[in-house]
Amino acid sequence: MNRILITGASGCVGQYVSHWLLENSDADLLLWLRDPTKLTAVSADHPRVRLLIGDLRDTDRFADDLASVNRVIHTATAWGDPVRAEQVNVVAVKRLLALLNPQVVEQIIYFSTASILDRDLNPLPEALAYGTEYIQTKARCLQDLETHQLADRIIAVFPTLVFGGRVDGTSVFPTSYLTEGLAEASRWLWLARWLRADASFHFIHAEDIARICGQFALGPHEPNKEPGQGRLRRIVMGQRAISVDQTVDTLCRWRGVRRTPGVPMWPWLIQALIRILPIEINDWDRFSIRQRHFIHSPASTPERFGGTSHAPNLETVLIDSGLPNHGKPRRSRKVGGFK
Repeated sequence: MNRILITGASGCVGQYVSHWLLENSDADLLLWLRDPTKLTAVSADHPRVRLLIGDLRDTDRFADDLASVNRVIHTATAWGDPVRAEQVNVVAVKRLLALLNPQVVEQIIYFSTASILDRDLNPLPEALAYGTEYIQTKARCLQDLETHQLADRIIAVFPTLVFGGRVDGTSVFPTSYLTEGLAEASRWLWLARWLRADASFHFIHAEDIARICGQFALGPHEPNKEPGQGRLRRIVMGQRAISVDQTVDTLCRWRGVRRTPGVPMWPWLIQALIRILPIEINDWDRFSIRQRHFIHSPASTPERFGGTSHAPNLETVLIDSGLPNHGKPRRSRKVGGFK
């Protein structure tokens, strides 16, 4: 029987993954979290659930448990505080891996971020040069993992923009920052409808992240077969790329806001607005403005691994999020006797 450790188990992705595994497997789950009151989608009293309550920086407290697991799904992370980010995103990961039993552990699914990879899934030099403390620590950790003695058992997954939960907080799952921002973004559609931007990105729903991780965790671990990679496997998780203009169009239709002829947001115009308006940006923001297209090939969905997506497009994301739909169905009208 699988014995799976899930770190960051009270977070949005952690709860979707834990819930999926309870529903679709007979695995025993060790859920590592700091605050058990935040565990809303999984019952702490479930017979196959055991809670490890503590900070990731206190890894040695759970040395015996770590030595007993044969699968690890490491979603826990930190940002905002440079010192804590270094301790959690780099130092604690190394210690966690050191406490695993090489004779027992079969697979480690390590969560990073797609922001540190280029279009071809190679490490992005700018992530180390300009990244925030979160971006830089994730980039450094990936460097270390590529040459780690357990690299051939590690699947590094790189989520793109993550949706999950509901905007009104009524879901049993936590609301992701992106879903939480849908209501705020809707309030700016009066302005966004006038603008056009040459930029694109991927997104993924946390349920689809859970389905991909579940398929990995329950199947036999295999050596990396991804072309152009080393022993460690890199998987970017995201639906087909969507443009910023397509996103604004969809949101406008959803919220019943009329789209208007737009003003192209040329890079020089963006730079001028930054100088004029009281906007503070860092080096990573400037790089992102220049980059514009954060797309990857391949970007993996559950279908790539034999599953089915929960939210394959932005419309299904909006339905799932509970964002009120004020759009009206289009009606054809007759003009001059013709439809």
